[in-house]
This record gives sequence, C-alpha cells and structure tokens, in this order.
Amino acid sequence: MGTKRSAGMAAAIAGSLLLAACGSSGSSNTTNTTASSGTGSSATTAAPAAAPLTISSFSNDFSAMNGLKSLASAGKGNVAVLLPDTQSSARYVSFDQPYLTKAFEAAGLSSSQFSIQNAQGSAATQTTQATQAITNGATVLVLDSLDSGTGAAIERTAQAKGVAVIDYDRVNLNGSATYYISFNNVKVGELQGQGLQSCITSWGVSNPQVFELDGSPTDNNATQFAQGYNSVLNPLYAAGTYKKVGEQAVPDWSNQQALTIFQQQYTAHPNINAVLTANDGLAQSVIAALKQQNIGPKKIPTTGQDASLQGLQNILAGYQCMTVYKPIYEEAQAAAAVALYLRAGQKPPSTLVNGSTNIQTATPVPSVLLTPESVTTANMNDTVIKDQFVKASDLCSGYTAQCSAAGISG
Repeated sequence: MGTKRSAGMAAAIAGSLLLAACGSSGSSNTTNTTASSGTGSSATTAAPAAAPLTISSFSNDFSAMNGLKSLASAGKGNVAVLLPDTQSSARYVSFDQPYLTKAFEAAGLSSSQFSIQNAQGSAATQTTQATQAITNGATVLVLDSLDSGTGAAIERTAQAKGVAVIDYDRVNLNGSATYYISFNNVKVGELQGQGLQSCITSWGVSNPQVFELDGSPTDNNATQFAQGYNSVLNPLYAAGTYKKVGEQAVPDWSNQQALTIFQQQYTAHPNINAVLTANDGLAQSVIAALKQQNIGPKKIPTTGQDASLQGLQNILAGYQCMTVYKPIYEEAQAAAAVALYLRAGQKPPSTLVNGSTNIQTATPVPSVLLTPESVTTANMNDTVIKDQFVKASDLCSGYTAQCSAAGISG
C-alpha cells in the first residue's frame, strides 16, 4: 500500500540558486478561500457508482484512481492539461507531469485520451495550446495558467465551445472555471509565519527585525501566502515584539531578482535578522547572500515552501527553519478525478469538493482544497522521505551527520 500524508556577489552566488516551486498566477488581489462542502457543474446527471472520494483518498500508490475506471469508460472526448513553465518551478517537469500521467493511466485512459503540454513561460503559446486542444476534441481542460488574464481568456474560449475548465494550482480571477484544485494557500502562509516565529525563538534571535520577501506580485497564490503569514506576524509587529523592516515582492518568482532585492535591502538595513521567504528558491537567494557575508547557520532564519531538495538541505544545514510540503501526487489525482467526472458529464462528489474560492465574480468556484504540512528536521523522515518525495540518498549526500541527527539514513 502507498503512504498518505496527513493534514560583487552576484556572479559567485548565481550558480547556487535553484528553481523552486512557486504557487500560482493571477492578480495581486486577495482571493478568499472557504473550506466547506462545495458543488457546481453544468451537468445534472447523477454520479456513477464509484466509491465517493475525499481529499484523504489519494495515496502515493494511486490506488484511488483504479476505482474510476468505469467513469473513464463512460467519458467522451479527451482531457488536455496545460502547464505554465519550467522556470518558476521544477515541479512541473519533475512531479506534475509524471503524476498526472500516472493518475490518468491508472484510471484507464489511453495515451490518446489525454495530453499534457507546457507553455514554457509564454502566454501566447499557452493560448495556442488551449485552442488547439479544443480543436482536437478536448472536452475538459486542466489549466495552470501563467497569469489570470491569459487564464480567463482561455476559459471564455472554452466556455463558448462547451468545454469545461479546471483551474489547477492557480486560480484565475474573473475567470469561469468549473472547479479549482489546489492546496489551501492561506494555510501555507500561516505555516510559514508560525515556522518563522518558532525559529526566532529556538535560534535565540533577539529583537527580531523581519524582512518579508514575497512571491510574484502578479501571482494570486503569492497574495494568499502573504495573507496567511501576515495573519501570524502582524499582531507581533503591532505589539512591538517584532519589527517589520520591509516587504517586497519578487517579479515572476525570479531567484536572481530575489538575490538582488535582498542584497540591496540588507545593505540598507544590516539590522535584518529574520527573513520570511515565500518559497525555497527565494530562501536560497537569501541564504547565498548571507553566506557571502560569512553569516553562519542558525543566525538569521528563513522560511520556505515546496520541500525542494535544496530547501530540505538548507534546513539540515541550519540556514532555513522550515519548508511547506505539498504532496503533488494528491493534487494531480484530485485534478484527474474531477476531470474524469466532468468528461463523463457527471458532478464530482461533495465529499471531494470541500470548499469554494472567491474569484471576483458573482459565484465562487467550487474547490478541492488539499492540506499542506510544515516540514522541519523533526518530521522530515516521516513526511518527504516516507512519501518518497525525495530520496534519502540524495538528501543526505554531503549531509550525512545532519541526516543521522534527524533520524534519516541515506
């Protein structure tokens, strides 16, 4: 059985910066997400006899997808997955594409019944890919858009052709998606804020002077992450427990731009002694700059997201407090399952559709909101290693002593 998780420096530094997963595209306006039971589909026919799914159904052996084979047989047309890029995140190649492929195949779809394409950072390419997919008989699009404007335009085209659209990981504000599949992004930010607070205490950081390095200003997920961590940090600023030195967003989640931003901020404010970084890639930029200043481990805490290999190693090395783990195999299976229901003209079960998200239209989009988890050295072995998200041998390469101290054998 598979496991299931519960709820002058630039040249020297640039080579150490790795791509890390970010969140979504959209606008900088806040999107409200509500966890509850949600429904919504233009279809009115009853769901098939497959056992009802919940967000807890998806394990890393993909066994839940086997129960959807009759649903796959009943469907018509094909499913087209449109991924955004390979620059903002390594996840799309390393995890989303293979996991989505495995989910569709486990449910019984043939290679001619689904496709997965990546726009390589081009909105024009993504639009063309969507149009071509519809022309080629797609009845469902699974869309991880580059930005909300592009995504909403694709959705208008799809809607005019009677094609259902699932917003995948990134919600499109002012769009017309039928469903939204993602992790609870506000919760991600809350975990980051709590992680920084915990680390400031455990590392003995006195008189905390905090700089916040946000994700892309055009990424609505980044807005939600900030909503979450500021809900933790703002009361501490207001009470005078912490001081907020500054906050700046990083265009396009660019690690190189994050490096430049932090170098400038640290030069202007050398009192900075804690940094809320919105993902592992941004954290690596900050850590690289700090190392260039000969600042050692457990001096200036950073946070992260995506449980990237480098982020996890930075945690082991004592430069990063925590990361947020989002088991992408859950998200991929949830998206595939909802796509199969829509392809068959069925409504996904309310046991799976557990929330709704305000997308600045009259009606919130029904949502499947998955549960993220904070990862530190204390639970690394029982989360990312147990789920085989990273290999212990890869994680512990060069970090043997730290892995041993964390109970990880590589």
